[in-house]
Parts: sequence; C-alpha cells; structure tokens
Amino acid sequence: MVTRGAVPADESGSVDVPGAALWGLVRSAQAENPGRFLLLDLEPNTPLADHGSVLNAVRRAVETDESQVALRAGQMLVPRLVRAVGSGGDGGLVPPAGQSAWRLGVVGAATVDSVRPVPCPEVLEPLRAGQVRIAVHAAGVNFRDALIVLGMYPGDAVFAGSEGAGVVLETGPEVTDLAVGDRVMGLFEGAFGPLAVADARTVVPIPSGWTFQQAAAAPVVFLTAWYGLVELGGLRAGESVLIHAATGGVGTAAVQIARHVGAEVYATASPGKHMTLEAMGIDQVHRASSRDLDFEQVVREATGGRGVDVVLNSLAGPFVDASLGLLADGGRLLEMGKTDIRDPERIAAEHPGCGTRRTT
Repeated sequence: MVTRGAVPADESGSVDVPGAALWGLVRSAQAENPGRFLLLDLEPNTPLADHGSVLNAVRRAVETDESQVALRAGQMLVPRLVRAVGSGGDGGLVPPAGQSAWRLGVVGAATVDSVRPVPCPEVLEPLRAGQVRIAVHAAGVNFRDALIVLGMYPGDAVFAGSEGAGVVLETGPEVTDLAVGDRVMGLFEGAFGPLAVADARTVVPIPSGWTFQQAAAAPVVFLTAWYGLVELGGLRAGESVLIHAATGGVGTAAVQIARHVGAEVYATASPGKHMTLEAMGIDQVHRASSRDLDFEQVVREATGGRGVDVVLNSLAGPFVDASLGLLADGGRLLEMGKTDIRDPERIAAEHPGCGTRRTT
C-alpha cells in the first residue's frame, strides 16, 4: 500500500488525513495477518506518474524487511519505540531531590509526555479530624487515569492517582481504627507520589499475605463492581447477571462479587480472551463474544428465552440495545460507560419493565 505524506515521519507535523486513515486500517490488517501487507509512505509531493521512481521506492521498502516504511529525503525510515525524555533528561521521571511533597501530574496540554513530578505541599499540612497520612508503596493505574492523560476524560479531572497501598505514618484526631505502622489500602487522591493524605473511612488494613502491589490494584475495581451490582442493581441470590468485558479489571471483580451474592453469571469478552473466561469457571454455555451482537442470541437461548435480571454494561451503540433486549421483566441495566449514555425515560418507554442505573 503506497501513500504520500500519510505519517509524520519528519518535523513538518502535517499529514494527509485520508492516507493516515488508510494506514490505521492496514496496520490493523497487519496485526491480524503478519507478513502479508507492506505500508510505504512517500514524500507528500512525490509525482506518482513517475512510475520508475515509485517502483524503485517499493523495491527498497521490500528489501528492508519491514512492514511500515517512510521515504524521506532519499532515506528509508522505520518506526521504533524509544524511551521518552523525562524531566531528568535521561529518559526517566526524576523526583525533586530530598523532597517528599510531590506527585505525578500533567503539566500543560494533556499528553503522555506531559506527565511530570509536581509539588503538592498539602500532604505535609497538619491532619484534620478523620485523616491519616500514608507513605505510599504502590498505586493503582486505572483506565480513568489513561483517559485523563490523553485529554479524553469528560469533565474536569485531575491526574494524581486515586487508589493505593502503603503504611500509616500519622493519624489525625478522631481516628480510632488505624494506627501508625498499619499496612493499609484504599481510596486516596494523590497516590502517584511518596506521601498521601486520606480519609480514614476510605482505607482498610491489607489482607494477610497480600503485597502492596496487589492491594493497590483492588479498591477501585471492586468498589465499582460492588456499587453497581449490589448498591444500585440490587443483585440478589438466585438472580442472573450478564457482565460485559468480564476479563477486565471491573469485570473480573464483578464476576467474583456476583458469585459471592449467589447470582448466576453470564459473561462476554473478545474471542481471544475466552480461555481466560474458562479459567474463571465460566463455561461455554455462559459465555459469548463482546465483539459482535451474537451474545444476545447466546444468552437468550441459555436462559430459555427469559433473559437476565441485571446487565453490567461497558459497551456502546447497538450493543446497548441488545443488552436492554435481554433484560427480563423488572431487569436492571447498570451503565459504566462514558459514551452513548441513554435517557432513562426513553428506555422506560421502549423497554417497559426495565430499570437503568449509572455507575462511575
């Protein structure tokens, strides 16, 4: 596939948008069919009528044995990942020397390269009633954090870390359940730094045998799943639930919580992850693909046409409609997505007997 100026291989920064879209399409095909496609991008003003020079460029590209090549100023360029230059100039993020009141934040426009250590003197201020100061040993990175860094998260949000694990350094007035030296995990803003201040009600002791890394990865996904399924959805023993994207963080937590309350679990995931679903104990009858709408028929047949009581949704478009169609009378759909948010009144009109709740 030959394009002109479709990739920013030089300092100009401009690209041919249709050509760039073609590169995106073919790169997906390359991932699925290795060795079958070659992308060659010529300089923007290359005359395609000069067949000889174009064919020569194609031959040179084939000789590189690369799948993606750009020709610029007579040189063949290939894409490579390199370590980003951080604040220390050596490719890493270097914290302020001798300081503990810092955390990672976004400086300037939201991009991955704009993540830098930023001062947060508030973590050293005297504790108020109900607060604890924590030495952070590990922090959880969530999809929300990635969206904030990329400037894609709706509304105002701060990249600072929202969950973590560490050791209590100090307790404020009225804190009675935690003590200095306790290993704790939970929700606290500013977890992307060595120190954080948290509301004592949002942290708990780390279970015996857990590492700090394991503890830091659990709070957000399990609380999200619990809040959606139990607090909002009212999932009860004997009911059935369809969990979309069940191999993701919230999905795996939701499967465990649904089983904990005694519900029957149906799950979707991309076909490549069905082995993971099987390892989670979800048999073929109870699983379907999250990449096409066939899941509706699979679940409907498995339930004898009844459908399910609860859907924990993270999909969009016609997948939402198919999920709503699977709800039994009195069923509830819990929406975790940030796009394609449906109007509850419209859903009630189109799907009588169904209820909707949104969890974030």
